[in-house]
Amino acid sequence: MGPTDLRASVSIVGAGTAGFGVAGDLNSIDLAALAAKRALDDAGIAVKDVDGIFTASAYHFMPALSISEYLGIRPRVVDGTMVGGSSFVGYVQSAMLALSTHQCDVALICYGSNQRSGKKPPLTESNLHEVPYQPRNPITPFALAAARHMHEFGTTREDLAAIAVAARSWAQLNPDAFSRDPLSIADVLNSRMISTPLSVRDCCLMTDGAGALVLTRREETSRSKAASPVHVLGTGLDLAHRQISGMDDLTTTGAVRSGRRAYAMAGVAPGDIDVVQVYDAFTISTLLFLEDLGFCPKGEGGRFVRDGNIAVGGSLPVNTNGGGLSCCHPGMYGIFTLIEAVAQLRGAAGARQVAGAELALCHGNGGAFLSQATVILGTESTI
Repeated sequence: MGPTDLRASVSIVGAGTAGFGVAGDLNSIDLAALAAKRALDDAGIAVKDVDGIFTASAYHFMPALSISEYLGIRPRVVDGTMVGGSSFVGYVQSAMLALSTHQCDVALICYGSNQRSGKKPPLTESNLHEVPYQPRNPITPFALAAARHMHEFGTTREDLAAIAVAARSWAQLNPDAFSRDPLSIADVLNSRMISTPLSVRDCCLMTDGAGALVLTRREETSRSKAASPVHVLGTGLDLAHRQISGMDDLTTTGAVRSGRRAYAMAGVAPGDIDVVQVYDAFTISTLLFLEDLGFCPKGEGGRFVRDGNIAVGGSLPVNTNGGGLSCCHPGMYGIFTLIEAVAQLRGAAGARQVAGAELALCHGNGGAFLSQATVILGTESTI
């Protein structure tokens, strides 16, 4: 069985979120379980029918066991691979393989975090080669990439600010977004500098929140009550390095390779994509991914975003929920790229709905560009 044989073999039949913003007394596992229940209700599938769990956490040692016990299920398949915020986009490929080989029948991908209200430090370790330079993680590696892109291609702080403003323009159409107040280029440029050249408005939010997705084999979507199943057309993964000091080129990420694999499986090209959801931990992240995923040539990302292409009314709708910069960022954002894409392809995104959206690309990043995962989703008309 080759990659193209897996095209459209599985479908997302349920999606749910919980606890956006400040979740109060709910902890990370509470939030993940609540989002899971909402996703299962959305799919019309009972909790007891879940037999595949795919989850990770930056705050819990064995989250797959905790979630399974919390939900009262004993899954046949579990994947707790932790490669940062891209993990949840990568789980789509793992779930596809498990479902296609009948290792499980109902796959649940879920994540929860009370990062804002809980203030619990993430599980991490220092890199001995970088500690002497006293980096301010996680922003310093992204600031390095931004500075290098500016040096090589003439990208400006105004270009990066345009990304933050575009995200806010979408968030203002999303009642669930955490930050919806007006934001201008000047606001971004005049905001407090955190790590040159990135200011606080170039950085993602810190919120609570949870998300979940339910997947089944496409031929069995009738077992759910999903009005509009969304089909997985292509997936691609790439692991490049562990720390920024091991990155081959600060201006090119593994999204080049993960994207190529996803496009090949799906049988589509960047020009076919109607809506794009990328992990925007920092403004430079969006710019690099747009280049590396083929939406504009390398080095021209600054011009592309400066011209308003990714904002409301632009030629390429990007992060239509507001992204990690303006909607939510509960420690890891990857799963929310998928959830927003599902809403868009179902035609259920309300005021921010992209008319006629049939193909969506979702991209997750882990750490300082260390892991990349790309998923292409489509409506029934794209099969």
